[in-house]
Amino acid sequence: MLVDSRTPNPKSFISGANGDWELVIGLEVHAQITSKSKLFSASSTSFGGEPNDHVSLVDAAMPGMLPVINKYCVEQAVRTGLGLKAKINKRSVFDRKNYFYPDLPQGYQISQFKDPIVGEGTVHLDMPEDGAVEVGIERLHMEQDAGKSIHDLVPGKSVVDLNRSGVALMEIVSKPDIRSADEAKAYVTKLRSILRYLGTCDGNMEEGSLRADVNVSVRKPGGEFGTRCEIKNVNSIRFIGQAIEYEARRQIDILEDGGQIDQETRLFDPKSGVTRSMRSKEEAHDYRYFPDPDLLPLEFDQDFVDEIAASLPELPDEKKARLIEQYGLSAYDADLLVDDPDTAAYFEAVAQGRDPKHAVNWVMGDLAAHAKSVGKPVHQAGASAEQLGSLIDLISDNTISGKIAKDVLDIVIAEGGNPAKIVDTKGLKQVTDTGAIEAVVDEVIAENPGKVEEVKEKPKMVGWFVGQVMQKSGGKANPQTVNAILAKKLGL
Repeated sequence: MLVDSRTPNPKSFISGANGDWELVIGLEVHAQITSKSKLFSASSTSFGGEPNDHVSLVDAAMPGMLPVINKYCVEQAVRTGLGLKAKINKRSVFDRKNYFYPDLPQGYQISQFKDPIVGEGTVHLDMPEDGAVEVGIERLHMEQDAGKSIHDLVPGKSVVDLNRSGVALMEIVSKPDIRSADEAKAYVTKLRSILRYLGTCDGNMEEGSLRADVNVSVRKPGGEFGTRCEIKNVNSIRFIGQAIEYEARRQIDILEDGGQIDQETRLFDPKSGVTRSMRSKEEAHDYRYFPDPDLLPLEFDQDFVDEIAASLPELPDEKKARLIEQYGLSAYDADLLVDDPDTAAYFEAVAQGRDPKHAVNWVMGDLAAHAKSVGKPVHQAGASAEQLGSLIDLISDNTISGKIAKDVLDIVIAEGGNPAKIVDTKGLKQVTDTGAIEAVVDEVIAENPGKVEEVKEKPKMVGWFVGQVMQKSGGKANPQTVNAILAKKLGL
């Protein structure tokens, strides 16, 4: 029975013709377990192999072939459960989920139903407007992935690639605790971050390593749960948000027109931004689950769990708290950093012995913008932590201005090299000679008498003069000195 654990929040309500509506969302996230071999065979899990190149006799369901559990996948599932602060079930059962899978040769999926390996847990979200939000985890169970059917390769025929068939998945099922598209996106982002920190899933949604089935329903605020529709296999956080927003509005329009929602499975079309009906929604009994007779119940002791727990890394919530306390960062800056463990480690290397605010501004500002433009993570954007740290030092000791530093960073990224040597070689050192700067200021004032009269009435216009001086000095004039001289000369 579903239990509503959230107090209605008017900020997340959706306006309809007949009043407000409330979204109720639950997510089933399928995360590929990071492992070199599949869940029940020794076949490779490498992405991008030739079709049917990573297929054993077990994966192909040849007669007499029996599944053998991959112990490492079990460890990874337990590790994930511990990272989610969830209950670890020391006894779990593998079941056969009977369903027509054209790309799963045995004709059923080995999964877990009544007795999963991980029970209830929690994911904490920090929403910009609503603050702390808790999303409950209902369960985590292991199952095997299906292959891939390809319909446009051979005219009039469908072909199948079984490379993914049998790859180990964790299905992480949330409780219906999510109330907006933004919360859903934040939840998947946070969950992906936790998995990456743990090393149990790489989270590459573009490769299918992480994808979500999104359950959406609407109701009058605080009312009974509505009929849900499931949107299958959404493989982008942005698409998850778009699918939810479209589906919510579709359901509201139907209900306000006097219709009813049919429980069904739908697909999201990213090109058109709409969901489309796929089939009526199956219930558990439709799959005719029963314990797999080829696999004994999975059992382990507390020592097995404790050994895994002892090896857990610092997780995002703990790292965020430490970064705020140790470096004095804002919650916003800390959130940006901890989303990716490599980015957080890169920042800490840059920040050693330096102003943390300057470090985070450069890491998540200019460098992050470049990284995004070339499709790389921040720590691989072209500047090492040592190079960026050296650049920040040159700004701190007034060797160069922030503007010149941006140019130096571009050179470092394009050509490599030591920032200090680049500054020396290209003559980019900041001009701090008061006399030289004063001469440029006098020149700018003499050329713009009209602006001089305006700035006396509008002191904020001094920024225009600063810009002119910096331009004439090739960006080398010390900005603080420029401001001080201008204030004196203009009588501000």
